[in-house]
Amino acid sequence: MDPRMDADMAAYTEALAKRALGLPSFTLPADPRERPFDEPRRINDLQSAPLQDGGPVMAETRELWLPIRGRRLLCRLHRPLTGPVPAPLPCLVYIHGGGWVWGSIDSHDRMAREYAAAAGCAVLLVDYSLSPEVMFPHALHECADVTRWVAAHGATHGLDGTRIAVGGDSAGANLAAALGLLLRDTPASPALSGLLLNYGVYDHRLDTPSYREFADGYGLTQAKMDFYWRAYCPDPAARMNPLASPLRAELAGLPPCLLHWAGLDVLASESAAMADKLTAAGVSVERQLFPGVTHGFLRSCGAVAAADRSIALAGDWLRRVFRQG
Repeated sequence: MDPRMDADMAAYTEALAKRALGLPSFTLPADPRERPFDEPRRINDLQSAPLQDGGPVMAETRELWLPIRGRRLLCRLHRPLTGPVPAPLPCLVYIHGGGWVWGSIDSHDRMAREYAAAAGCAVLLVDYSLSPEVMFPHALHECADVTRWVAAHGATHGLDGTRIAVGGDSAGANLAAALGLLLRDTPASPALSGLLLNYGVYDHRLDTPSYREFADGYGLTQAKMDFYWRAYCPDPAARMNPLASPLRAELAGLPPCLLHWAGLDVLASESAAMADKLTAAGVSVERQLFPGVTHGFLRSCGAVAAADRSIALAGDWLRRVFRQG
């Protein structure tokens, strides 16, 4: 353990490691398309299952099958307890992390409920298509079309289509930031109230100071990120596209952004760089570094105080941007 690690984070990490000892193991193949990913995903889900337990009780949880890009795409809608009189709620469209390879509406369900309760808004989790089965920009366009659906049809489910924020963590923050750029540059797209960006992947470079300092031993490794990029966007030239690497975009005109990131994380440098570039572009930015915690710490709600503090700060920020919207 790194002596800089937060005590809650250290205890939580040790508990997860002990749990993993009793579960099957797997290794990432050299080629992301070497074999099907169904079995590794099943094992990964077993390891993360306890993270879904507990958390706020919702007034309503409903699964929606939305007509998106030629198929029915599963989303999960959480409505918090907001009082006796139902009213159209602002909506946070949340895009889960997992390197574009792992994760689901189940893996991030508690996080979604925590945000719903903290912000008093509905949260819609998107079960977007994963890589390596699909590649950039397929998942991005699915998430964009879900957001457009909320704007056009959300009222049928008690959602205020004029007050929509988009959020995500890790690869989900990459998709959320790219979605903000895509909607900004596409005529007749819904205006977003804000972007909630948690320890995101904002560039394809693997040689930043935080990549060098935390390359191995902190959960998310440099080798894993190399694999995830090859799974999601195998063409090196395509990674230069700002919708793949949002840090390379012109960022002016994006809605207000909240960036939270972990101190002991290979992605820490690009999160700081993204916050700096957004500020320089005139975007309203609130930023917070959480020292002593590792990548993915937000899924430790209830066990790590930094995760609870991040959720509370984000809830306050969401309330403010929705009021402004």
